[in-house]
Amino acid sequence: MATISVYKQFFEAEGCFNGRDRHGAQVMLISDSDAGQFRYEASISFIPHDDKEDFAVSYDAYFTEVMFEGKGRRSKKREIQLLEKLGDHIEKLADRSGGKVFLNKPLTKPSYDKLIQNEINFVFSLDKQKSV
Repeated sequence: MATISVYKQFFEAEGCFNGRDRHGAQVMLISDSDAGQFRYEASISFIPHDDKEDFAVSYDAYFTEVMFEGKGRRSKKREIQLLEKLGDHIEKLADRSGGKVFLNKPLTKPSYDKLIQNEINFVFSLDKQKSV
């Protein structure tokens, strides 16, 4: 199975998981493929982020939700459409997990897979309050 990080970015967050306060979150759009089947997942990993240099990802507070599943192959168009919906999925996933991700407070710049990097010729933001 091939797993690709289509998009990744860190944001301010809050929550308490396994007795540990979390102040940041890694948000990702992940693509998995195997034998002609593709799946895209939204994921959140709540991290301690105790200081501005602390981006250690812990997987004890990791949550995912399938956004799309089907036969075929990766598509730039589909990935951009999924990115446009990612913010809503992340907010719902964070609510269900008992945490909160502040999509209007990024801690890092976004990182994109090379398949779509050149297709994104606009400032993409998961924050619905911000114009793109």
